[in-house]
Amino acid sequence: MHGVVMWYLVLFSVVLLHSARGQISYSIPEEMAKGSIVGNVAQDLGLDLQRLRSGKARIYTGDSTEYIGLNKDTGFLLIKEKMDRESLCAKTIPCALHLQLILENPMELYTITVEITDINDNPPTFQKQLIEFEISESAVTGARFMLERAVDADVGVNDLQSYSLKPTDNFILELHSQADGDKNVEIILQRPLDREKKGVVTLLLTAFDGGDPQLSGTVQIHVTVLDINDNAPVFTQKVYKAILTENALKGSKLTTVSATDVDEGSNGHVTYYIASTEDIVRNMFIIDHGEVTLNGLVDFEKASHSQIDIQAKDQGGLSDSCKLIIDVLDINDNKPVISLRAPYSQNTLVSQSRMGTVQREKKEQEVDDLTLEVRPCLMF
Repeated sequence: MHGVVMWYLVLFSVVLLHSARGQISYSIPEEMAKGSIVGNVAQDLGLDLQRLRSGKARIYTGDSTEYIGLNKDTGFLLIKEKMDRESLCAKTIPCALHLQLILENPMELYTITVEITDINDNPPTFQKQLIEFEISESAVTGARFMLERAVDADVGVNDLQSYSLKPTDNFILELHSQADGDKNVEIILQRPLDREKKGVVTLLLTAFDGGDPQLSGTVQIHVTVLDINDNAPVFTQKVYKAILTENALKGSKLTTVSATDVDEGSNGHVTYYIASTEDIVRNMFIIDHGEVTLNGLVDFEKASHSQIDIQAKDQGGLSDSCKLIIDVLDINDNKPVISLRAPYSQNTLVSQSRMGTVQREKKEQEVDDLTLEVRPCLMF
């Protein structure tokens, strides 16, 4: 019973396009199964079945492949090989097979045309699985970028009809119809790109046909955002502090300062400089890759603290600055000195006698400056 139902479904899918004396046309969908009925040529041409048998009726195609055959006992044209319209005709419309029905005794010739109509058996496809672009983050709004078009082997309404793009945060889709019916596909930048926020933008382009059910194909679009020098280095601190003992050895490390630049490549490469204008500071300290080291000797008695201005620059000339405050710790590297001075002392003895005044010899005691050296006492 199921086979009978299918036979009737196939029978009604065949359309008799035209019938005239000596010629007949049919229309069938592609991909019909072997054994499917195309039409009844005996009935449609007004031929007796006996005539088909006695006339040794046969179908001539002129092709090496016989897609359609004749059953002389029933007069039905039958599918002998499944037909793919795309393989037979590509985009040509209409797609048809031109057959001849030949009878002998007497010789008779009838023309049969079988049009093969399209079914929606091919989705739109893209030649590549991935479309890649490199776009600078300096690209201006409105910049256009051509995309690869999808291809659909079907024709008519089953052919490619439309596209969609997701997401549309930075780009929108625009189609341009061509004279040949194809559509050029472009994405248009509608919001500026920022590599520091998103270095790669991933889009999904989908192509749709107009068949029922509708078929579609997709391709991913990867947009690599190229960097420009739009970010300056930034120090992690605006003020750094370090402690240094006086008479520390040359080459002693004070601290490491750090600045980051979110740009990439040469735009993000940071170089550090001592920016202080005083020569004594510039000569006393050096900086290499952010590491500050001592390049001389410091003396607490001369300066108990120092301040260094440091600058970080990228390759594009953008910069930031910070300060390094250095406190110098005193060490016991000086001996105490005490100076004492005693004044002159005079003792004058005067003795007076009755004979007159006799001045005794003046005795003078002079105490020289005494320098007392005081040494620290160690308590154990």
